[in-house]
Amino acid sequence: MHRKSLVELAADLRAGACSSEELTRASLERIGRLDGRLNSFITVTEQQALDAARAADARLKAGDAGPLTGIPFAHKDIFCTRGVKTSCGSRMLDNFPAPYDATVTRKLLDAGAVMIGKTNMDEFAMGSSNETSFYGPVKNPWDEMRVPGGSSGGSAAAVAARLVPVSTGTDTGGSIRQPAALCGITGIKPTYGRVSRYGMIAFASSLDQGGSFACSAEDAAIMLGAMAGFDERDSTSVDRPVDDYQATLNAPLQGLKIGLPKEYFGEGLDAAVGSAVETALDEYRKLGAELVEISLPNAQLAVPAYYVVAPAECSSNLSRFDGVRFGYRAADPKDLADLYTRSRGEGFGAEVKRRILIGAYALSAGYYDAYYLKAQQIRRLIREDFLKAFEQVDVIMGPTAPSTAFKLGEKADDPVSMYLSDIYTIAANLAGLPAMSIPAGFVEGLPVGLHLIGNYFAEGRLLNAGHQYQQVTDWHRQIPQGFE
Repeated sequence: MHRKSLVELAADLRAGACSSEELTRASLERIGRLDGRLNSFITVTEQQALDAARAADARLKAGDAGPLTGIPFAHKDIFCTRGVKTSCGSRMLDNFPAPYDATVTRKLLDAGAVMIGKTNMDEFAMGSSNETSFYGPVKNPWDEMRVPGGSSGGSAAAVAARLVPVSTGTDTGGSIRQPAALCGITGIKPTYGRVSRYGMIAFASSLDQGGSFACSAEDAAIMLGAMAGFDERDSTSVDRPVDDYQATLNAPLQGLKIGLPKEYFGEGLDAAVGSAVETALDEYRKLGAELVEISLPNAQLAVPAYYVVAPAECSSNLSRFDGVRFGYRAADPKDLADLYTRSRGEGFGAEVKRRILIGAYALSAGYYDAYYLKAQQIRRLIREDFLKAFEQVDVIMGPTAPSTAFKLGEKADDPVSMYLSDIYTIAANLAGLPAMSIPAGFVEGLPVGLHLIGNYFAEGRLLNAGHQYQQVTDWHRQIPQGFE
């Protein structure tokens, strides 16, 4: 069963070839047998999953089933899930059972999907390797001595190892697309405002966006269709109808104009990764697409701008975790100041503290104009570069990450090198554009991702481009050795 796609499993469920309970038990068995090697789950909700599977089987029997009814999925532990620990990978929330469901959680459960558990992640989504989690690092199924990428590394590893067919993630600067590339699966981040952020614990509010992981673009289209939509409880949610992403998957690519930013194919890109990306682009040429060189002149400013904006917003968002209302509380505080200081000092990990300090400094009196305001001005320039590019092309493509998965601990003491792992993905978040990564080959047995960026609300075009490529390649069907 684990070799089948979401689409194939949904067809089996509707045909009565298997039941949701059987699928759920199979996923639970694989998690119990294999996840000790990966550490991709923080919480496994076995009884809740089996109850949901039986309810899904009743819906299937009654003919009241959609494409996700009865399908097991893993949920990133950043989405509030009523009655289930929602930790954000942090000691700060290790004792926090969410009192309500995030909108994404509720939408997926209402669609009949079966939540298997909550996946491991970098603490408060701050990281590019899934090594900052309070619960320990996640391992890459393709090489268990390497990182899966972050911050949604647990969700990516769980799909890559076929523990579940699909999973959720969040993307602030590449946290869906980079782990999708490093784990050899498909991951999509929609336009900012397309998926509700209500109940998604905030890191950087103007950048965070929920999305999904799947083996294929076709499966990702089904997941995104269920997750997307207007939510009046989220002030940044866009009131715009959701496209039928499945309806356009099979449109031919004849005449599609693909932009290749010259800034993405120069210094810093591993030569073998670049070669794999070039081979993937040749396939698009064969499918009838036209490749056009473009320029994104402010692309090199994306990383420095991001690492002012994101820490500034995180320093504000994380101020609520003070040891008073919920979450971790230091033992026997002497006074209120001691309670605040020790609760935050003991509850947060090193990377979170680093970003809070950077953000608080950037927002402090005398530095706001020099840092935060300047970063927001650069952000506008980056957005304008993309808008000019989309006057010439339909989709922008390039590498998702500058290299394949690096070894665990390799960049732990070099945060700047770690931050550069997201050099190709960050700009899409700053501009609020949809983007995705699809598998595009291997270098020395490790996956390479092809990055696709679209204009606002062009998720359907991205999914179509990804799906057509996956009709003529089989990279997305590869399963890591030992997880077959």
